[in-house]
Amino acid sequence: MTAYKIPFNRATLMGNEMNYIAQSVVNGHISGDGSFTKRCHSILEDVLGVPKVLLTTNCTHALEMAALLLDVKDGDEVIFPSFTFVTTVNAFVLRGVKPVFADIRPDTLNLDETKLERHITGRTKAIVPVHYAGVGCEMDAIMDIAKRHNLAVVEDNAHGLFARYKGKYLGTFGNLATQSFHETKNFTCGEGGAILINDEAYKERAEIIREKGTNRSRFFRGQVDKYTWVDVGSSYLPSDILAGFLCAQLEARDVIQKQRQAVWEYYNTHLAEWADDNGVTLPTIPAHCEQSYHMFYILLPSLAERQALIEYLKSFGIYSVFHYLPLHLSDMGRKFGGQVGDCPVTEDISDRLLRLPFYNSLTEAELALIVDKIKAFHFEPAPV
Repeated sequence: MTAYKIPFNRATLMGNEMNYIAQSVVNGHISGDGSFTKRCHSILEDVLGVPKVLLTTNCTHALEMAALLLDVKDGDEVIFPSFTFVTTVNAFVLRGVKPVFADIRPDTLNLDETKLERHITGRTKAIVPVHYAGVGCEMDAIMDIAKRHNLAVVEDNAHGLFARYKGKYLGTFGNLATQSFHETKNFTCGEGGAILINDEAYKERAEIIREKGTNRSRFFRGQVDKYTWVDVGSSYLPSDILAGFLCAQLEARDVIQKQRQAVWEYYNTHLAEWADDNGVTLPTIPAHCEQSYHMFYILLPSLAERQALIEYLKSFGIYSVFHYLPLHLSDMGRKFGGQVGDCPVTEDISDRLLRLPFYNSLTEAELALIVDKIKAFHFEPAPV
């Protein structure tokens, strides 16, 4: 079956997206850093309270900018969770970094702060925590470890925009943070990202790197009479057409979050008893974390049952998916020394996790159908 009655994801228009795209064309500035880009910057800076936000073409490029800003080089080491998307690591490997893979917690599926310090060596330059499913890592402990070892922290907050840890927004703890506006994220423009500059020392250089290594931004502010090539860099500016679409989404952030919260809570409420009866684990949200309602996943008892449920739901036109494979066991991860058993929680979770359809316009009738089919799924009896 190729056409799904209920897809895994569907982008949702919130009202002004097409109007803003048309406005960007009428304004005559559809390349980077137009009026809608600046509006997006202002919204994010004001709401999050960060010194500087810069939109990028995607979250991968925001991570690449972070690696450039930290001046990582051949032989440096950076610590990542093995349970993350490949670009979290690739952005640093491109600069010659040796990735060091750490395991995750069995509850939140975030970087396990209690196992972090064992991976630090004299070559370690940074820690990159990933806020999985928009639930905050234990940032107090991570920042304390980073401070004691003089390490930078880059938060990969692709899942967690507007979520909080102990009342503070995710993405505002580390020296730098990155966001994603991919079509699967809460707020989207199809492809897009942002880098959050929390350390003032990186502000000016971030503008230069993003503008192809030139001081073009200073020229447009009248700080220099011409601009020139002053540093390494690339072209990381998204079109203002995309920024217009994103601006409409960010302006509707309260409505979007309420819609997604309703979806998450429906799943969590209606699957709770079934999960208890069948040895299935639902997401854990610590009391000190306010999540972003980015996804809803379930942990099945085994890989075989996870795959069987995927196929079972597919037969009814419902598209569910697994998530990350352990990076330390990938072809590239093994080249960096990864072996079976290095990250046992990651290896276990990766086999059993199933993500359910999740998007803003998912209706209660569709949710009821998904839940009913899941409850009707028959688990294979455990071998005697």
